[in-house]
Amino acid sequence: MAAPIENYALLGNCRTAALVSKEGAIEWLCFPRFDAPACFAALLGTSENGHWKIYPTGNVRAVHRQYVDGTMILETTFINDDGEAKIVDFMPSTFTHSSVARIVVGLKGKVTFDMDLVMRMDYGRTVPWVEQHGPHTHTAVAGPDMLVLRSRVPVTAQAQHSEARFSVSAGESKSFTLTHQLSHEPICDAFDVDEALTKTEYFWRQFSDRCPDTGPWTNLVKRSLVTLKALTYLPTGGIVAAPTTSLPEHIGGQRNWDYRYCWLRDATMTLMAFMNLGYFDEARAWRDWLTRSVAGNPDQMQIMYGLGGERRLSEYELPWLPGYEGSAPVRIGNAAATQYQLDVYGEVADAMQQAIKGRLPSHPRIEAIAEVIVPFLEQAWRQPDEGIWEIRAEKQHFTHSKVMAWVAFDRIALVASGMSNGQAFSDNCRRVANEIKEEVCREAFNPKINSFVQYYGSDCLDASLLHIPLTGFLPADDPRVIGTVKAIEQRLTRNGLLLRYETEHGVDGLPVGEGAFLACSFWLADVYVLQGRDQDARALFDLLAGLCNDVGLLAEQYDPEQRRMLGNFPQAFSHVGIINTALNLHRAKAPAQARASA
Repeated sequence: MAAPIENYALLGNCRTAALVSKEGAIEWLCFPRFDAPACFAALLGTSENGHWKIYPTGNVRAVHRQYVDGTMILETTFINDDGEAKIVDFMPSTFTHSSVARIVVGLKGKVTFDMDLVMRMDYGRTVPWVEQHGPHTHTAVAGPDMLVLRSRVPVTAQAQHSEARFSVSAGESKSFTLTHQLSHEPICDAFDVDEALTKTEYFWRQFSDRCPDTGPWTNLVKRSLVTLKALTYLPTGGIVAAPTTSLPEHIGGQRNWDYRYCWLRDATMTLMAFMNLGYFDEARAWRDWLTRSVAGNPDQMQIMYGLGGERRLSEYELPWLPGYEGSAPVRIGNAAATQYQLDVYGEVADAMQQAIKGRLPSHPRIEAIAEVIVPFLEQAWRQPDEGIWEIRAEKQHFTHSKVMAWVAFDRIALVASGMSNGQAFSDNCRRVANEIKEEVCREAFNPKINSFVQYYGSDCLDASLLHIPLTGFLPADDPRVIGTVKAIEQRLTRNGLLLRYETEHGVDGLPVGEGAFLACSFWLADVYVLQGRDQDARALFDLLAGLCNDVGLLAEQYDPEQRRMLGNFPQAFSHVGIINTALNLHRAKAPAQARASA
């Protein structure tokens, strides 16, 4: 059985990622990139679906772990009756191939470890053919994939497991590496583990040392920044929402989705997080990925794309995996990629305008994208859609979607002055923006509850309504906004955290129940800042920061009653929330104010 979600730490090389538990078990790993089939899938099944565990024998009295400051190098220290030793886990970040390195270092006494390596290709289904090549090298082959294990201790085969028992004394170390390659190519050369460790630390420190001071939250912000970098696919600049699939939003439920793709919805806040911290190269890479991915007819724009901008993310299920704590089905791909979600046009336009404000170098495609989006959106904004939460039921006129359509016209109007037919184009955009605002204020505000509502004609609430002030659609001190915030606080708050919406109304077509969506609580804290409620903002942010696990990571959701993380992990959007809200609290001119004022 997999560990609690918060039990895991992340390893990454800006191409793929692994999750390793406090028990020294790597239970999720996709080679060679984030969205590839997993070779360790115990996270969603059992150890027989693939894992790599290195753990002391005997009675372990304590386990402590930490990242080397500003890096993705994980140190897990074990203390037992025989002594003390640590495992240094990392993925070399300077290679074109994908590898995991594990170094077991003796600290005190003499500690004995057992190693159990279970290699299973294709999400835990396929047992590879394992061969030994000399005293230190083993290969595992299945179809196009080969894993190459190099070990300085003897490894034996037992019931389709690769096993070893070894000891380390104080000052002694034993290293292991696992590398992915194509099976038809010659076995790759071994690499120097100590040299790779030095270069990997330099890679991460060169990045993280530039993180500016954010007061009492500097370490938390730096860890979130490094996590975002680790979730970046370096060859293209795309950022995955999370490195996992099918970690449930409700234990035992069906809200299990594949998040190993890049969402346009995350564009603006991710871009602002990078730019506000001074990481303009990363911001430009993300902006450039965005412009490449959305190129084409505007009616074909998707809400998400693959790491390189791929459009086909066909969804299917893996029946041989029982799911995390029995939460089935396990899904690969994401059918929401084919949904119509109006808000993404606003997200793209907002991101482009923020890039211009941030003085990123201009992109030649931005003007052309704006010119084709506007004629399409003049008609499309009137249609119902599946909305920000990607419902799998009847389309609605979602308020958030209409607000983001307003954002699209508002932002394009702001930047249109530099275009060839600038003033006329800008005037037309402003006219449509005003028309949308008038309709939303008429159709989406329910005076009986003194609040905007989830969709036209309803009395349901939705945390996405917080984007009304965050985008500048209405000022944060508008009485209708104040009423909406109050209603959200009263009806969507659970133990201080926000739900996305009330699932019992059935608007999403899915079974009832899920955790608190952490990004929504960050939005509320940001709105508090805009409303001058700094004490409330700090209290909520401190609550959210306290949910991070021992190495500073957050999942997508949190169960406030069971006090455990839910959903895919770690979640980029949650860490973007940490960065942006910390900046809003720390800086006199909050980024949220800059965005709301466009």
